[in-house]
Amino acid sequence: MTNTCARLLLILSLTHVMPVFSADISPVGKVNVDDVATDSKADSAAMSAADNVKKDSEIISTDEKESGKEKESQEARSNVKQIPLDDKAQEQPTNTDGLAVMSQKKLAYKRSPNSFNRLMKPPSKRNPPPAKDGIHDPDNDGTYVLQPPKDSFSQLSKSNSGNRVDWVAALQKGEINPRYDRLDPEKVPIILDLNIVREVKGSMPDVVYPHKQHTEWLDCSNCHPAIFIPMKGANNISMASILLGEKCGVCHGKVAFPVSECRKCHSKNKSE
Repeated sequence: MTNTCARLLLILSLTHVMPVFSADISPVGKVNVDDVATDSKADSAAMSAADNVKKDSEIISTDEKESGKEKESQEARSNVKQIPLDDKAQEQPTNTDGLAVMSQKKLAYKRSPNSFNRLMKPPSKRNPPPAKDGIHDPDNDGTYVLQPPKDSFSQLSKSNSGNRVDWVAALQKGEINPRYDRLDPEKVPIILDLNIVREVKGSMPDVVYPHKQHTEWLDCSNCHPAIFIPMKGANNISMASILLGEKCGVCHGKVAFPVSECRKCHSKNKSE
């Protein structure tokens, strides 16, 4: 009897409790699949929009950086110092790269009348008229009165180098009679007939420096002591220094025969 009553009470309690439990839990715990799908789509759209905004901002930032770099590059180009050249050089397109600037400097140096070995030129460019030689002023009317070198040199002793004139032979033969003093036409040079022999290393013949041919044209002060110290062993002369326009290169290759004529200086054999 007791067990039967207990079972009845349990059944009654479950009958009344379950509806209440179901009524309380169901509305809260029920999940709407359509709502979840809609929310998921909205979240994905929001995330996609955020990604697009981020990408747009990155593109804008990249464009701004590239624009800034291009602006800096343009400012750098505008600040490059231009090298003044003659009209022919200025007609060429201007490039502001480092190598182009170096090329312009080299071009300006080559066109300088004092550039080293300017006498070593092809036949078509030898002895141009005064207005085109890079030495005389083409805007000066007096430049065009001067006799063109090709005409004045045509009767002089020939040479295989430089301006194709053997000036020492022309002087010895009396083809020219240069004035020693600019103000006094009667003044004669003090000629020093003295050869200086410089021994060189290797098999190359030794160098003979003739004072006679130089003092027929020049005064002692033209070379001593600024270029050569008049003391034995005091002058360090090398082909490197000459090629750089120092020592003998102050004149030779500019106003005297170029260093391509080796045997004119290296004229004493080792066995002599």
